[in-house]
Formats: sequence, structure tokens, C-alpha cells
Amino acid sequence: MEFDINKYFPDETYYGGDAGQPTFVEKRPLYLGASKHFLDHYREQIRERHRAGASGDWVVNAISAMTDTMVAKLFRCSTDEKGSSGKGREQLTLVAIGGYGRGELNPHSDIDLMFLYKGKDSRNVEEIAQRLLYFLWDMRLDVGYSVRTLKDCVEMANTDTTVKTALVDGRYLAGSRALFKDFQEMLLTQILARGSDSFINEKVSEMEFRHEKYGSSVYTIEPNIKEGEGALRDLHTAMWVAKIKYKITSPHELILKGIMTEEELSVYYSSLAYLWRIRNELHYLTKRKNDQLTFDAQTSLASFLGYRDRGKVLAVEEFMRDYYLHANKVEHFTSMLITRCTWREEGKAKILGYFIRRPIGEGFYIIRGELTAPDESLVEKDPFRMMKIFEYAQKHGVSLHGRVKELIRRNLHLVNDRFRRNRGVNTSFFNILRNEKRLGETLRLMHHLEFLNRFIPEFERIYCKVQHDIYHIYTVDIHSIFAADEIAALWRGEHAKDLPLLTRLANEVDKRELLMLAVLLHDMGKGEGGGHADIGAALVPTIARRMWLSKEDSERLAFLVKNHLLFAHIAQRRDLHDEKMIIQIARQMGNSENVKMLYLLTYADIKAVGPDVWTEWKALLLQELYEKVFEVLERGDFRYEARSERVKKVKRKVVELLGDEFPADQVKDELKAMTNRHLLTNPPEVLAEHAKIMLSLGEKTMVTRIDHETERGYTNFTICTLDVTGLFAKITGVMAANGMNILGAQIHTSTNGKVLDVLQVNSPQGFTITDKNRWEKMEGDMRHVLEGKVRVRTLVEKRRRPTLLAEKPRPRFPTRVEIDNEVSSDYTVIDIYTHDKVGLLYQITSTLTKLGLYIGVSKISTKVDQVADVFYVRDIFGHKVTSEKKLVDIRDKLISAIEE
Repeated sequence: MEFDINKYFPDETYYGGDAGQPTFVEKRPLYLGASKHFLDHYREQIRERHRAGASGDWVVNAISAMTDTMVAKLFRCSTDEKGSSGKGREQLTLVAIGGYGRGELNPHSDIDLMFLYKGKDSRNVEEIAQRLLYFLWDMRLDVGYSVRTLKDCVEMANTDTTVKTALVDGRYLAGSRALFKDFQEMLLTQILARGSDSFINEKVSEMEFRHEKYGSSVYTIEPNIKEGEGALRDLHTAMWVAKIKYKITSPHELILKGIMTEEELSVYYSSLAYLWRIRNELHYLTKRKNDQLTFDAQTSLASFLGYRDRGKVLAVEEFMRDYYLHANKVEHFTSMLITRCTWREEGKAKILGYFIRRPIGEGFYIIRGELTAPDESLVEKDPFRMMKIFEYAQKHGVSLHGRVKELIRRNLHLVNDRFRRNRGVNTSFFNILRNEKRLGETLRLMHHLEFLNRFIPEFERIYCKVQHDIYHIYTVDIHSIFAADEIAALWRGEHAKDLPLLTRLANEVDKRELLMLAVLLHDMGKGEGGGHADIGAALVPTIARRMWLSKEDSERLAFLVKNHLLFAHIAQRRDLHDEKMIIQIARQMGNSENVKMLYLLTYADIKAVGPDVWTEWKALLLQELYEKVFEVLERGDFRYEARSERVKKVKRKVVELLGDEFPADQVKDELKAMTNRHLLTNPPEVLAEHAKIMLSLGEKTMVTRIDHETERGYTNFTICTLDVTGLFAKITGVMAANGMNILGAQIHTSTNGKVLDVLQVNSPQGFTITDKNRWEKMEGDMRHVLEGKVRVRTLVEKRRRPTLLAEKPRPRFPTRVEIDNEVSSDYTVIDIYTHDKVGLLYQITSTLTKLGLYIGVSKISTKVDQVADVFYVRDIFGHKVTSEKKLVDIRDKLISAIEE
């Protein structure tokens, strides 16, 4: 694309020839106006070409060339003033450095300039620099600059890696070409020739630090396309290292020096073009410099790049999967080139290595903490050794040498059906799965080298698979590997104090490799639409045969994959005091080993979703479910226990506990009014406390009790009052108005008109609320609402008022309401799936009240911004709701209220 700037700038005749030549100050407004018109015109042309499908490299090159044309023109204008034209240009060179030096400008990129000069007339140089810079700043360009001599460049480059890196990308723009040639010679002889090893080490360390800062995995939820792993800066780092190591000025020289093939270098150029196209659109989309692929940006980019929804597979998920596949390719390229730049030189190091190497079998050695293979034909001669490489590295606690990683990548084609069915290979793989040491690192390495996908083709179905929500912060494959490492952490005893039961159970499991395989494969059905648990279970028999598993092990593996969602679903969304349901689950489990392994798999699955997803509250619910199901299995009796005898026993114990505080008759009357459910779902000590609270109500509006469970991250808030219509809605409304998050609630309504509700409460950020003033305010509001002095809706609306702080955009999914009359023998169960917002629970409960429904059990479950709340309800007569018309009405009114 040609950029004609002269047609925008006036020629000398505009000023009336030589007579009365105007000064620079007089010309400046014309220069500035011309530059703005030039930029506006060509920026729009480039943007139109981008919209029409121009490649990322074309747009980047065009923007850079446009900027070059303008900057060079303004530089000449700045040096044309009498007294600076000749001397100024001979003594001064304008150099583009950094990204601009590489010719890699995106729509809103920074422009980095260096004014390189020789001689002592620094004042003249500063004056020219200021003239040019004020032009650029007045055009609202983001410009960084430096004014240096050649000596300055050498001194700063040898003490500051950032300066050295910027100079490596230096490119001539305007001024003295002779001086720029001197700069290039100085760069080669005095900068690149010195301290190359330390520079390379610094760059590699810098890259590792950057990865930690911007996400330690390629597969983070909102990747940074410049600084993240597998992004632009990785490609830059690899090429900087290569330039320093091999003293080159162009990537093409790597082919001439035999460092890379043309095919490998084409990966570098195509990767840059791909990332630039995304970055260009991101800049245009947000109208600013922006490198973060946020949720809303991902959706817009997917549409721009031509992705379309396919059934249940979202366009944005397809786009992000391709992005992660590409990021992985970039990471491979970066790793390969840096490895080649850091290989030990032949000679003394090789001879020394021969004497200090330690043989570990199969022709492999350990040298300086790395597994090496001096004879690279080992794998071609016996491909089965590839699995041994990973087993040995894990066993000896070492990493793989760069050459060994390349050896595996080169020979992935040898991982075929014969390889997968080899008994020795599978034995070696199971040895890896059984060993808790470095298990996560080993599986991640196998995945990173794409060996895991080749060995278990079914795992490739979830390779870079994305779920577009803020709950799942990793791709499905990485989540599965992290989940496997969570089990290994239990084996290593890392949670012996905070998770003693899970730690004990993990170490009691008969076949570690079977549990680990279930964890690794539990989500493999997510590669396609539909119920992924059933799809995954259907794939198990083929895998089991290939891996020589027995029929019993194959069936257990299929059982675990098929039911891996069951425990979390039941624990978080069903009534754990429903004895009938617990017995049904126990029958489904079949034996205690199944329930142990499923409990462990559920823990690992939740823990590996992302930080803070596993909570003390979820831990308590899951443990309660496990213990109840396990007890039934151990008892071996699937019949209901005699409820009447249990109730009598509990009542006697409570009367005994309260004998010194209340008359026995009063306690008995209070217990008689309680429901059997209340009596059978709490231990006698807790029931005694409940009875005390209820007996103390008297004429009071309410009695409350606050018990902080600080280590568990919540507070038990108990409230006793007289029953009124919509009571639970009022309680939840007051909580919402006071910024309190309800994790769960146990609702107890006695026949004497008293209600005792116990709510587990914390802050929306997941912390225990210990501020006494907040609790006093909430109790004051609660009292006023119950006494009719304040309407709860008024409090909630006040809380909902918009703030100046804009909320981060969230991906939206439609609200779903599902109603089930089978799961409980006493209640109609309503499952609600929607997005969280202030006062949501109040909206739901107040709507249920208006519909004439009484809430018996409530299960609250929130995944970051996604809610799955469950309500066990009955009508005003205490019956289930069975009328189809009424059920439709309930569903419609709930959806309408939630989306209001």
C-alpha cells in the first residue's frame, strides 16, 4: 500500500517562494493539520482492509509503513529550519526501537523512538527531538523516546537487559545513514558479542516470571495475547534469544545457519500473523491498546472471525479452542528454538558430561538433573521406550533434556494401536499413575508434548476444549490433569490436617491407577454435545480392553465416569435428610469401594475447577452424603429404621439435657410440636439448643443466635419467630439488603406456630462476617420487617441501586426452572438455574409465597455467578403440586420474576 504524504503537505509556493520564508513556528499548524488528515485518511483505509479480511501481518506492516512515512516527513520538517538542516541531519539518526523497530504496530500500539547522535551539540538534538515529539503527542499518539550517543547505547545495554532487547530491534527511520551503520556495527561487536549467555538466561527467567504473572498455563480463561504463555511475547523472546546467540539480524538467517527448517520458520510467521489479526481487531473493538481476551471480547472476535454456533457448541467456544491450539503451537515453537539456542557446546562440556552421567536403564542417562538419550535412535529401534522416558523422569525426579523432548515430538507417529495395546507400555503408564511423586508434572509434560493425546486418542476429544463461563477457568483437558494432581496431593499427605477423611480414603483405595484413570478420563465425553457422563462411560470398554483391564475394573471405571456428577448434584441440590433417597443412592453405589472412589473423584473434580471453588460448605455437604451412604452400605440393611423408636429416644435425651434449666413438661410440649424431620435430622445436643431458643421466644418478636465458624468461612445464623405468610422470603430479603450471602438454610416449622430457621451465611466474597455492627444492623432491619414497620421490598430495592462501579460483563445463559415430583415422596422439588444478582433469593422466595407455596427445604448453590437453587415445596394443604396447569404457572412466574 502506497502512502502519499506530500499531497497533504504544502510546497514552498504555498509560502510565496523564497521571499519572506516563514519560520518553523509559523509553519507548524499547517504541518500538524496535514499530518492529522494523512493519518485519518490512511487509518480508515487500513481499517476497511482489515474488515474485508486482510491478514494480520498486512495490517501491522501497513500501519508501520504509514507511521514511518509520517514520522520521517515530520523529522525532515523539524530539521529543515535554517541552521539545523545540514549539521543536524549529519549528526543525528532517528531509530525505531521495540515493537515499532520490528515493524509490528497494531492500531493503538506505542511508538518507541531513539534520537541517536554524535558530537557534542546535544542542545540542538534536544530541540529537534522536542519539535518532533510535540507533533506526535499533539496527534494523541502514545510515544516513548530516548536521546543517546553510541557510547550511551553500549553502557546502558550492558547494564540493562530491557535496553539491550530494545536496541536489538532497532530500525533506521530518518537522518544519517552513516551513523545508523555505525550503530549496527557497534550492536554486533560491542553489545551482541558480550554476555550472550547471561542475556539468554535473563530472557528465559523473564519469560517464566511473565507466565506466572499473566497465567501459568496456556489455557487460562481470559488470556493475554501479548504477555501470556503461547502469546506474542513468547515469539519475540525466542527470536531475541536466537539473534543474540547466532548474531543474526533477520530470522531467515536461521535457515542459512542450519538452525531451523523453512517449515519451522513458517510456523513463526504464521503464528505472528494469527495473533496480530486478533490483536488488531481487539484494538479496533475497544478503541484503545488492549491485549486481554475478555469474555465479551471473545464473543465479538468469534463473530468477526466467522465462527458460528453449531447446535450446543458455541461459536465462541470453537474460536477459543482454536486460539488455545494455536497458543500451544507457539509454546512448542518457543520451547524448541530456545532449547536449540541453549544446547551445550561440544567439547569439554560433553567430555565432562560423560564422566558425571548416571545410567538409569534402557540407554537413558541423567546428567545435571536432566534425563538424556545420547543415542537418539533408541526410540526408533524400540518405540515402547517413549513411555519409559516419562516413567524414569518421574521416578528419579528429573526433567527432560531439550533434545529428548524433540525426540518425542519427532516420533509421535510411532504411538499407534500396537503401541497402545502393548502390555509393557500400559504397565509403565500405570506405574506413573500409581506414583504420587511429580504426578501432575509428568501428566502435564505428556500432555504438553502431545504424547498423552496420541496414547489415549479419546483424550484428544477434550484437547483445548473450552467451556465459556467464568466458573471453569481452564480448558477441559487441563482441568482433568489438575484434578489428577489433587488426588496425588492427598496421597502425599498435603491435606492430612484440613481433609483427614479424604486423605485416609485416598490411601485406602485398592487400585490407585484405576482411580487416577477415572479422574483423568471423567470429562472425555465433553468433546461432543449431549450428556458427557454417558458419552464418556460408553468409551470406557474400548479403553479398558486396550489397557488390559479386567472386566471388574472396566465396569468400575465406566461406573465412575458415568456417575461422576452424581455426588455433587445430590450433596448440593437434594435433601440429605431424606432417608429414602439415601437408601436409593446406596443401592446405586453397590459397594463401599465405589462410594469411596466416587467421593474422591467428586472432590478432585470440584477442586480442580479453579481457585476458591472448593469451600468448607461444599466439603461438609459431601462428607455428610458420603457418611450417610457409607453407613447404609456397611449396615447392609436397605430398609428404613423404625422412626417412632428413634424419635422417642431423641426426645428422652433432650429432656434429660435440659432438666436443670426448664420444667420437663415445657420441654416435652416444645418437642411434641416439632416435626419428626426436625427431631431426626439433628443430634440431641443441637435439638436441646433449638428447644431453649424456642422456649425463650415468649412475647418477643424474635430470638436470634449467631455462631461464627471462622475456619469454615461462614456463620450459623439461627432465628426463631412466629410463623407468618412469606416468612422465609422476608428473612432472605433482609439478608440480601444487608449484603449477606446465604449458603444454605434449614427450615423448621412447629405445630405450635413457632418457626426456627438456621441459615449458613457469609459475605459475597466468601468470608465470614465478623463485624458486630453489620449483624446488629441486620437484626434491627429484621425486627422492623417482622413488626411491619418496614417493607422488605423497600430494603432490597435500596440495595439494588446502581453504583458508579460498572460490573464486569458476564456471559449470559437463559434461566431454567425444572420441577420434579419423583425425587421426594413428600415435596415437589423445584430446581432453578440462573445468574446471580442482588436479591435473587428474595425474588424467588417471595414469588413462591405469592403462588401459595410453603418451602420445606431450601438448598442454595452458587458457582461464581451461576446459581443452582433448589426448593422443596408443598401447597397450602401440605400436599405436592400435581396439577399440570399449576406447574406451568409456577415455572412461568418464577422465570418472569428472575428476569424482571
